[in-house]
Amino acid sequence: MSTHTEHQAQQGREPLDVNDPRLSRFEIVEEGARRDDIEIVHYEPQVVPGSKAERRLTRTVASMFLLTGAAATAFLIIYIWWPWKWEAGRGGDKYYTPLLGVTLGIALLAVGFGILTWGKKLLPKEVSIQDRHDQPGSPEDRKITGETMLYMADELGVKRRPLLGISLLAGLAPVGAVVAAPLVGGLISNPHKNSQMFNTGFAAADGGERIRLIREDGRPIRPADVSVGGQLTVFPGIEGGVSNKHADSPTLLIHLREDDAQKSRAANARIGHGDYMWGNYVAFSKICTHAGCPASLYEQQTNRLLCPCHQSQFLITDNATPVFGPANRRLPQLPIEVDEEGFFVARSDYTETIGPDFWERP
Repeated sequence: MSTHTEHQAQQGREPLDVNDPRLSRFEIVEEGARRDDIEIVHYEPQVVPGSKAERRLTRTVASMFLLTGAAATAFLIIYIWWPWKWEAGRGGDKYYTPLLGVTLGIALLAVGFGILTWGKKLLPKEVSIQDRHDQPGSPEDRKITGETMLYMADELGVKRRPLLGISLLAGLAPVGAVVAAPLVGGLISNPHKNSQMFNTGFAAADGGERIRLIREDGRPIRPADVSVGGQLTVFPGIEGGVSNKHADSPTLLIHLREDDAQKSRAANARIGHGDYMWGNYVAFSKICTHAGCPASLYEQQTNRLLCPCHQSQFLITDNATPVFGPANRRLPQLPIEVDEEGFFVARSDYTETIGPDFWERP
């Protein structure tokens, strides 16, 4: 005699044969509860099957799931087709990120409210108390467990309320696509299309035209404008060069001391950038390669450039190599020279990708 049977015999109850086909699924569940010393204190269906209340709640839950599907579908449509790249005079791109947030938020809230309503209003209320047992389960225990799980599935009411199952599938399928969309985004729309991640406002210099380095107010810069050990933020001297249209172009022009300039030229020569400097002047992208923050805090005594966002530090005299913090790629260097009128110009565009290094991933 098993331990469960002995325990029931001690309590004066005859154990039921769980293989008896005359037993209902719930009777098998009750028998399993008794064998596990579970006392069902309270069990009460919250709605009568087929009642108006059940149909009303079913429609409410289904509406939440369908709203989930609609919002998730809208997220996908916006993610794939909504214009996200900034273009002068359009303005629709500024709604791209907010719309993604709104649609995803609605989808998550709707599925959450749908599941909560299903559990709180449609499933039966049950309170049970169980003593803990450490014995291994018998074949009958496994049958009881299986029947219990099937009974729980029945209580979910999907078979009796097919609208719930259909709406749940219709709602969660787009949510699954939302999760997968960023992972396959490069297959949906090529992020490297038209070299948009590799060209800055200095790109025109590649065609032979020399793009001047200018201040924020548009004035060109001469070498005498930057004192020894000093630095200046510069922009491409083109239309919109200081605007968000060319937000990837801000550059830090630094006038190194003589000894530091010699170290920098030697470091440049090691990586094939021997002609990137002009005299003791060097120019590096101001956009941190970790998260795109402005790396602009220059300490001339140590020749380190600090990004204030996450504390990455770059050693200017060693090709702006990161020496501290989360950044793991050096700042791109802009090849510079001085034109016939004595103003700084870019000899070409940057030869390395600007900003966070994930743009370099194929």
